[in-house]
Amino acid sequence: MSQHRHPGAPGRAGAVPALPDLPEATVARLPEYLRALHNLADGGHETVSSEGLSAAAGVNSAKLRKDLSHLGSYGTRGVGYDVALLIEQIEYVLGLTQRRAVALVGVGNLGHALAGYDGFASRGFRIAALLDADPSRVGEEINGLVVRHVDDLPTVAAEESLAIGVIATPAAAAQQVADQLVAVGVTSILNFAPCVLSVPEGVDVRKVDLAIELQILSFHEHRKASLTALPAAGGSAFTALPGGFAAPDTQEAIGT
Repeated sequence: MSQHRHPGAPGRAGAVPALPDLPEATVARLPEYLRALHNLADGGHETVSSEGLSAAAGVNSAKLRKDLSHLGSYGTRGVGYDVALLIEQIEYVLGLTQRRAVALVGVGNLGHALAGYDGFASRGFRIAALLDADPSRVGEEINGLVVRHVDDLPTVAAEESLAIGVIATPAAAAQQVADQLVAVGVTSILNFAPCVLSVPEGVDVRKVDLAIELQILSFHEHRKASLTALPAAGGSAFTALPGGFAAPDTQEAIGT
């Protein structure tokens, strides 16, 4: 994702320069910094140290300083970072200086909750349309928007200049919806359906699967429990796994 200086880019000292491609890991952390900075600004803070910002964002301070250096922002020794300026810089890099129109497809339980979330507007996004294939959903009003049939997507795209599509449908319908979004020119998709989408080159997909996140947490719970049940002295350092495999069950064996 190449970043280039735009005529509307911040113009003060330390403003974002023309940037090369940012590392994906850096891009993934910028929203965390932005969230923390908005909280600091709301609390009346005008400056913040790298240590203070890293703690607020839950990121290592050295990693934070390296990330922000990609933006041309190094802070001031003894003072730290200008909170308002850093918000401006990150919002510019993330393309949040304009409110991007979002189409949400699928207004079941999850879609309904997403449609009613007020936090999108304060972070640079506008839910421009709600769509569903279920005739019983069409015409329902959610948070001031009337649900339209998914077949209206071409009309909606022309009316709203859609930037992002959010898929909150069952897995069986997600690929067809993705195809419809791509067909009307949407090149960024957030997918909540528990499936992998096939999209053309140039279309970016971010996947959110709550069940997978819970399974990862379950692994960490299992691992912590195993570390509190170490074998007696002289016992085996391995635990039998289904299928006849063996896994180490001591701290030393797992490299902790």
